[in-house]
Amino acid sequence: MEVVILPGSKQIGALAADAIEALLRRKPDVVLGLATGSSPLPIYDELARRHAQAGLDFSRVQAFALDEYVGLEPGHSQSYRKVIRREFTDRVNIAPGNVHHPDGSAADIPAACQAYEDALKDAGGVDLQLLGIGTDGHIGFNEPGSSLASRTRIKSLIEQTRRDNARFFTNIHDVPHHVLTQGLGTIMEARHVILVATGAQKAQAVRDFVEGPVAAICAASVLQMHPHVTVLVDEAAASSLRLADYYRHTYDSKPAWQGL
Repeated sequence: MEVVILPGSKQIGALAADAIEALLRRKPDVVLGLATGSSPLPIYDELARRHAQAGLDFSRVQAFALDEYVGLEPGHSQSYRKVIRREFTDRVNIAPGNVHHPDGSAADIPAACQAYEDALKDAGGVDLQLLGIGTDGHIGFNEPGSSLASRTRIKSLIEQTRRDNARFFTNIHDVPHHVLTQGLGTIMEARHVILVATGAQKAQAVRDFVEGPVAAICAASVLQMHPHVTVLVDEAAASSLRLADYYRHTYDSKPAWQGL
């Protein structure tokens, strides 16, 4: 796990976009895993800018969303299908048919989850997965206590997550209680994971998953067992890390050929 501490979200967005652009130029048919929430927005903004100004081509990309609310219509403004389109895929030239989502409105939820897992397998797996992290250490919507080997499935949201997400809705009563999410076992199959965290409210979660034990109480801690994870954090999110100075030194001394 590589921890990179940067001044702010603009620098985080640029560095993550550099990694995605480099991968895209090596492999034009790359499979990207897309996250929602506030954390990846600077990355999407930077990639959209590079597409508009420099012609960065996404025409052969396939994209898989991490999760989706259960019970929201696909056209609802806060469905993740809609959010991903609004924040990223409609701003670049990814073909709509190449953007895949768990179906939170399906009549048969277990079958929809299996269909999503099958689609991931048929695409050859995710080359680069973007992640944020919740204040309780969740990634995707794998809440505390999630199985470290879990697959795409339905999950109940804890109240802290519903409160955190209420800012996107009229009020907390409109936030669904259930979601479909890639499981931790599914996420761990991505070949490269880039996790972004900004702000002091994420500092404890960042410390817990980077420097704490691997345990289901902090779902993101499973990433300690992944062979290629890059953690991009601002100074505030890094403020509780005991080894922050070491992470800075390691990144500053890193050979340029290694990339992210």
